[in-house]
Amino acid sequence: MKNSRLVLFDLDNTLLSGDSDFEWGLFLASRGVHDREAYEAQNLAFYEDYRAGRLDIMHFLQFQLSPLGRHKRSQLNTWHKEFMSERIIPIVSVAARQKIKEEKAQATLLAIVTATNRFVTQPIADYLGFQHLVATEPEVGNDGEFTGKITGRPCFREGKMGCVDAWLASLGRQWSDFDSTVFYSDSLNDIPLLSRVSHPIVVDPDNTLRGHAEAERWPIISLR
Repeated sequence: MKNSRLVLFDLDNTLLSGDSDFEWGLFLASRGVHDREAYEAQNLAFYEDYRAGRLDIMHFLQFQLSPLGRHKRSQLNTWHKEFMSERIIPIVSVAARQKIKEEKAQATLLAIVTATNRFVTQPIADYLGFQHLVATEPEVGNDGEFTGKITGRPCFREGKMGCVDAWLASLGRQWSDFDSTVFYSDSLNDIPLLSRVSHPIVVDPDNTLRGHAEAERWPIISLR
C-alpha cells in the first residue's frame, strides 16, 4: 500500500501530561487498595528507574499488575471509571488533542503504542478516539478474571518494535507498505522505535533524550 502514512503515538508523558501507570498506582493507594506510603515509595522508585532508562520491566510488571489479580474485574472497572475522570481527562492537553486531530486527517493507519498494560490504557485510547492500541497484555484466566501476570512480551524498549510488527501482521500489513512512518514519544526508552521510523518526533523530552534527538536532528515539539 503505497502513498500511505503510519502514525504511532506513545501515551504517557506524550499524549498525556503525566504517566497513566504511575497515576493508576496513586489512585489505587488513594482508595485504600494497598498501603499508601509503601506503595507510593515503590511506585516512585520504579518511575525514576523508567525515566533513567534502567527499569527492570518484569519486576515492575509483577508489582503493577498484582492488584489486577487480587480484585474482580467488575470492581476494577468501577475504579477505572473514577480514575479516568479524576486522573486522566485532566491531563489531556489542548495541544495533544489538536495533534491527534491533525494526524487523523493525514494518517492511513494510526495507533497508540505503550508499555502500560491494556487494562489501564484501553479506556484512554477509546476516550482519545483511537481505533488501535498496541500495549502490554495482562493475562486473563479461564474465569475471565486477571491473573496478575502478562501474556506475550512486554511492549517496552525493543519489545515495542516486536509488538508493532505483530500488530501490523495481524492487519495483513508490514512496514514496507507505508511511504511514511511516524512515531511521537517523550522517552529515551523509545529510542529503538524512534530510530526505526522515517519520521521520529520527540515530545517534551528529558535532557538525555533531548541530547540524543539534537545529535540525530530529530524534531522536538511540546504538547504541554
